[in-house]
Amino acid sequence: MTERSVTHATFIIERVYDAAPARVFKAFSDPAARDRWFVKADGWPIAEYSFDFRVGGRESGRFSPDGGTMIYNDTVYHDIVPDNRMIFAYTMTIGENRISASLATVELKPEGKRTRLVFTEQGAFLDGLDQVVDREQGWRGILGHLARELERDAAAA
Repeated sequence: MTERSVTHATFIIERVYDAAPARVFKAFSDPAARDRWFVKADGWPIAEYSFDFRVGGRESGRFSPDGGTMIYNDTVYHDIVPDNRMIFAYTMTIGENRISASLATVELKPEGKRTRLVFTEQGAFLDGLDQVVDREQGWRGILGHLARELERDAAAA
């Protein structure tokens, strides 16, 4: 690669879940729940994963969508207000190539007995190796997994 570039982009995804903010927050903060909807939902091989959900804590993982190409995610939590918001910064790397650096905010807004989740990502997508449309699509899928986790949790209650 000889050409270096950065593309800045912001996207917002809103979802309404049939769950109170405390239940949605628990799905983010509880290691077992997070493992089900965030880590293992796509069935990709996972080489390593760690989760330390606290301000200053890190979440990181190495995984492979195809069993060969290794993707590395490194996240740092900057702000956590239980049942209200989470702010984290993360980088994504494929092989030896950093593909993006992002700041993400998850807001949980009560709507009666439901929750409006507002996910905002401000990203720097590097050297044409990642695209905002792909990242947004990825997060839409992840938030769909969250919906299924909340449905599973409600059925178990």
